[in-house]
Amino acid sequence: MDGRRRQSSSFTRAYQLTEETPVYVISVAAQLSGLHPQTLRQYDRLGLVSPDRTAGRGRRYSARDIELLRQVQQLSQDEGINLAGIKRIIELENQVAALQARVAELSAAVDGAATAMRQREAQVHASYRRDLVPYEDVRQASALVVWRPKRPTD
Repeated sequence: MDGRRRQSSSFTRAYQLTEETPVYVISVAAQLSGLHPQTLRQYDRLGLVSPDRTAGRGRRYSARDIELLRQVQQLSQDEGINLAGIKRIIELENQVAALQARVAELSAAVDGAATAMRQREAQVHASYRRDLVPYEDVRQASALVVWRPKRPTD
């Protein structure tokens, strides 16, 4: 009995579904999105929603694709935006998402560089000799200092 449980738990871990996993055939995707299957085919031809394909060229929709189909329907019917406009909106939203990911990546790199710089600065400060006196810039002081070495006495 324990062997079956272990096998089934490893089986489910190996095949976890995400919202991007293409699992729905066109008829199920049509029902879930509230659209006709021919409408889904048209959206695919126009490039609005691009489902994955099986080896036999059948369409497989993911949960994200279903959500996108609903968004296209809402923009088209409720907002009155034509399909070319919807395609441009989707492209721009994808660009924004990619740019946000890049900004997050660059922010993490800057944070890492700042941390490394602070650590290096702390190392440099720790290496200072403690018998050194702070240097005061002569240009800012009002006195003039002249150094004359002592002459050896004969």
